[in-house]
Amino acid sequence: MTDAADTAAASHTGASRAFDLLRLARPQQWAKSVFVLAGPAYALSGASEPWRAIIFPALVAAACFALASSGCYVINDLVDAERDRVHPRKRHRPIASGRVSRQTAVAYATALYIGAALCVLLIPGGQTKLLLAGAVALYVVNVSLYSFRLKRIAIVDVMCLSIGFSLRVLGGCAAAGVAPSSWLLNCTFFLSMFLALGKRLGERKTMGDEAGAARSVQTMYTDNLLEMAVVVTGVATLLSYAIWVEDQAEIYEQGFNLLWLTILPATYVLLRCIVLVDRGDYDDPTEMAVHDRPAQIGGLVFIALTAILMVLFHERSVEILAAR
Repeated sequence: MTDAADTAAASHTGASRAFDLLRLARPQQWAKSVFVLAGPAYALSGASEPWRAIIFPALVAAACFALASSGCYVINDLVDAERDRVHPRKRHRPIASGRVSRQTAVAYATALYIGAALCVLLIPGGQTKLLLAGAVALYVVNVSLYSFRLKRIAIVDVMCLSIGFSLRVLGGCAAAGVAPSSWLLNCTFFLSMFLALGKRLGERKTMGDEAGAARSVQTMYTDNLLEMAVVVTGVATLLSYAIWVEDQAEIYEQGFNLLWLTILPATYVLLRCIVLVDRGDYDDPTEMAVHDRPAQIGGLVFIALTAILMVLFHERSVEILAAR
């Protein structure tokens, strides 16, 4: 870090330092822990045991991944500090701007990792603890490999990010004692590929020629390649989900498969994401989820429809799944 950056870091104390540390953890990214809850949430529709036996460990697992991911973000910002300083948005990050020193950032990341490990201890059952700890550890290793090396390799970079989301799903299922289905893993993998590729495309649309300076792997991508890849992974996500919806027809049949209705908001949100990213309104699809009201409404409609149908057809689901 430069002398000027050291001076900036030293001048920030008290409330401003706490705010910078909170920003450094990127709490807005904790929304990604919804992937941890996905498996347990869908398992509730056919669960015969009390729901709290699934919900509590799933929430603990979400907290584990939230803390672990924050630690990984701190390390990533340390590695990317120089490049972030030339990015129009990232240059304001606490480490890149010099408001948080490297020593403080390392200590902070360590504390976040320890917090994630302590959360694992709240999970009941030795084998369950071990499985969740393994998923979180693999997640940290995967993100660390990405931060130090793999993010510079085209396609491997986005696959690495997608594996991170898949590990979130596996961790949530392990904590709740739920077997992850192939459709859920397929949807997670393709959706996270879609989000990662959308982020690459969004950066190119908003930054132009400077995208390569902010992220070296951008020099290996083109707008046409990313636009095609975003559409392909988006379609794969919707098809994976549609196949699962068809498979649930026996449970949700009431004149027709009512679960099909959830495809409508899912399609709207995904296609709106493509439109806004391709237009350059956002350089990150997850930012759209936080700030774009129509996308938020579409997401809430999807969640509400799914939850209502799961409650209405719970007894039938338990009977059918028990008979299989």
